[in-house]
Amino acid sequence: MAKPLILVSNDDGITAPGIRTLVKVAKSIGEVIVVAPDGPQSGMGHAITIGNTLRLDKSIAFDDLGIEAYECSGTPADCVKLAKHHVLKERRPDLVVSGINHGSNSSISVLYSGTMSAAIEAAIEGLPAIGFSLCDYGHEADFSHTEEFVEVIIRQALQHGIPENTALNVNLPKKSSEPIKGIKVCRQAHAKWQEEFDERLDPRNRRYFWMTGSFVNFDKGEDTDECALLNNYVSVVPCQYDMTAYHAMARLNEWDI
Repeated sequence: MAKPLILVSNDDGITAPGIRTLVKVAKSIGEVIVVAPDGPQSGMGHAITIGNTLRLDKSIAFDDLGIEAYECSGTPADCVKLAKHHVLKERRPDLVVSGINHGSNSSISVLYSGTMSAAIEAAIEGLPAIGFSLCDYGHEADFSHTEEFVEVIIRQALQHGIPENTALNVNLPKKSSEPIKGIKVCRQAHAKWQEEFDERLDPRNRRYFWMTGSFVNFDKGEDTDECALLNNYVSVVPCQYDMTAYHAMARLNEWDI
């Protein structure tokens, strides 16, 4: 039986430690092709390159693993588009996986995430997709404890399939002295980043701003991704790209328009 074809991308760049962990796990399951940004693209959301050239070059980043890899000058969404329509134009991936992101993409962060935008772009292209993120922003983040859970989720996705027009947003707790308790399917928590802008002066006395702030969770539900992560579970949130607020349509139809 032929091995499943797994496309791997990310937003931290092709040399990031998280994508190496993801590639190693994916390689144990199927044939792997990597198309990832040539540098960090965090927080790019679903941006695509339309006003500049796109470059795509063979990469040696995974030669030691015997993996065919390409680095792209564009965004994570660009990477998936180029992978489907150019690198793999004669083949169809059985699964697209993105990450493992260096930092959480739970709750509202899914909207800003380049990691999840790669996965959602794959879903738009009709491909089953998963974005993986580790809830650790530390420079020396340890990804080793994530491997068994990433493998389980990938194997289950290949075996059972992912609902059409859906990408899975998977967040994994930071490594601690306590083992991860398991995996929970959740809804996205109602939360947001409360931004502040620190006004500063550069050496030429020109004003600039540095965005800071904190994450605020307004959701007390026990079925959310934030609750799962707080209790040391892996969270899995199915995400859709149809952003229509169907519940609001009836009210808008009451308008005199």
